[in-house]
Amino acid sequence: MNIERVAVDDSVALSFPPALLVEALSDLDVPVELVDETESYGAGDVVASFGHRDSFLDADWVHCVRAGYDEFPVGVYEEAGTRLTNSTGIHGTAVGETVVGYMLTFARRLHAYRDSQTAREWRPPRHEEPFTLAGERLCIVGLGTLGRGIAERAAALGMEVVGVRRSGASVANVETVYTPDDLLEAISDARFVALATPLTPETEGMVGKAEFEAMREDAYLINVARGPVVAESALIDALEAESVAGAALDVFDEEPLPAESPLWEFETALVSPHSSAATNQHHERIAGLVRENVANLEAGTALRNRVI
Repeated sequence: MNIERVAVDDSVALSFPPALLVEALSDLDVPVELVDETESYGAGDVVASFGHRDSFLDADWVHCVRAGYDEFPVGVYEEAGTRLTNSTGIHGTAVGETVVGYMLTFARRLHAYRDSQTAREWRPPRHEEPFTLAGERLCIVGLGTLGRGIAERAAALGMEVVGVRRSGASVANVETVYTPDDLLEAISDARFVALATPLTPETEGMVGKAEFEAMREDAYLINVARGPVVAESALIDALEAESVAGAALDVFDEEPLPAESPLWEFETALVSPHSSAATNQHHERIAGLVRENVANLEAGTALRNRVI
């Protein structure tokens, strides 16, 4: 394939300023242009985008700047003969640190102190409230790049790490690996349950009423996967009933999270704006993937992270 240009769609702004990616790719031997929804494409075009546009199907290759590509109609890309790649494999550090931050916030009561600071109130914790992460069990559901990044950092803090993986194969820093059939067993004795699995027909709604009933009353749910992996109504019910201790949520059924959502109101919930992978180096890592695959195409070798 002869690459004629790289087009950076302005939807990339949902992740970072698109001009940064244009600049980071300026060392390529082809033009790199910032485009919008009115742009048309043809043979030799490469597109980097946050989401799908039908016009992309006329390009030769589309790169999704996110790890999750569930918004892209994969079958349509296959029919059109348009290559599709994603950005998996680069977020393990950022997401791993974010999840550790959530866990430390709950364990050391940092969220409560911040709320007290806003109210100008001096509220020392009750004796039984603060705890340390060392020795606590973390169950990570999904042991790809994100899950492994979480496991590495949790293990370094002395946590007991178990996980759920479709293959059941062992993973570094994870003491026991369960298969999805044993999900209830895997989460039943965990202080923290972190979801880091892709959204697929098999994972949609995988955490619902039965899973919340299986969790400990002092357990916390962390979701850095996709909103629909959790049955949101069941989560709200569990938080209202205090059948779990709390939840840290970076992803939701509807984003941005609507102002009327009850999830804003729980003192035991942390809400972040789908930002667990955010870093000021994000554009550089995306540029590295695109640059690597440009070289792969020119050499006739396999594309990294190819979906279709």
